[in-house]
Amino acid sequence: MRVKVACVGGGPAGLYLSILLKRQDPSHDITVHERDPEGSTYGWGVTYWRGLLDKLHVHDPESARAIEGASVTWNEGEARVRDLVTRRASDEGFGIGRHRLLEILAARARSLGVRLEFEHEITPGSLPAADLVVAGDGVRSALRTGHADHFGAETEEGRNRYIWLGTSKVFDAFTFAFVETDHGWIWCYGYAFSPERSTIVVECAPRTWTGLGLDSADEAEGLALLEKLFSDILEGHPLMGRSAGSGGAQWLTFRTLTNRTWHRDNLVLLGDAAHTTHYSVGAGTTLALEDAIALADALHAHGELPQALARYERQRKSELLSVQSAARYSAQWYENLPRYIGLPPEQMFALLGQRHSPLLPYVPPQLYYRLDKAAGQLEALRRFKRWLGPKVARSVHARELASRK
Repeated sequence: MRVKVACVGGGPAGLYLSILLKRQDPSHDITVHERDPEGSTYGWGVTYWRGLLDKLHVHDPESARAIEGASVTWNEGEARVRDLVTRRASDEGFGIGRHRLLEILAARARSLGVRLEFEHEITPGSLPAADLVVAGDGVRSALRTGHADHFGAETEEGRNRYIWLGTSKVFDAFTFAFVETDHGWIWCYGYAFSPERSTIVVECAPRTWTGLGLDSADEAEGLALLEKLFSDILEGHPLMGRSAGSGGAQWLTFRTLTNRTWHRDNLVLLGDAAHTTHYSVGAGTTLALEDAIALADALHAHGELPQALARYERQRKSELLSVQSAARYSAQWYENLPRYIGLPPEQMFALLGQRHSPLLPYVPPQLYYRLDKAAGQLEALRRFKRWLGPKVARSVHARELASRK
């Protein structure tokens, strides 16, 4: 059945949903409305992991190949605490420039017949006539806010301050750096998103932020101070910011958003308009694209819109529970950094990797490390025994055959 869909917001979620719906039925009438000019997206690079890429290959191989081809990869993590450096193997990670990702998705959507209308702002009072209106207009969604009582949005503001920056230093591993100052610790993590650029997210407690004067510094002064603090990992490369126009650097506190319900009549929330998870788990883009996949599948499976939107909401709320929990504990780990920063580097890095654990805040860090290491050794032994079992059985079987000859 031919339907008319208006996607409000030209981010990854809205664009990918338009692609999936057009692939399901080319007769669907789909328009993506974006208030900003084309190519004016904010941000540097985004991260994702192999699991998302596998899903993209299933649902639209053409855009998946383009995204993978434009991405850089890493399979190691590095942590620097003062002058100590620890590096270890990690799951394969991917980075891609946000601008490049949107270019790929926009080109693919256009090739399938989706209309893209830039510099076209949609408000609750000017909704386009459509069978389905998708609010993919971000964490401050105007369409959601227009029905605030219905959606029941709640936000929880984090304690720490952070800023999202770029650099010409290209990291060959996902890199963490923790620097001690007279006003407390400040830290960053960086990852490449192209052969020429990396993203760096810098974070610190409020006391450190004000003590270092970052609260009052203009963008140039702030970047110069951060370049000095993180000179070991930058190796002479500059940091690049995104000026807000007033000359002030864009330091933020993260807002975790949840909604009581995700749909109202023919209006449905998607991506950051529906939910956010702390940036330290690197899942924002992945979750937005997974929202699009789930919504497209639900619309395909159900002929009636209310049933389709209800299925989409149930599925995604259920799937998000574990990610949202991990994100909350990850944010708390950084807010309680002094609890872990004095550990030996290998222990601190191990617990950095375990920061999503709901047990870690309640178990003494060194005890948790020993228990986790013991559990890992037991699992390694179990894997070895499983691997060894068939080989022993084949050896015994071979000796039995030889003895019969």
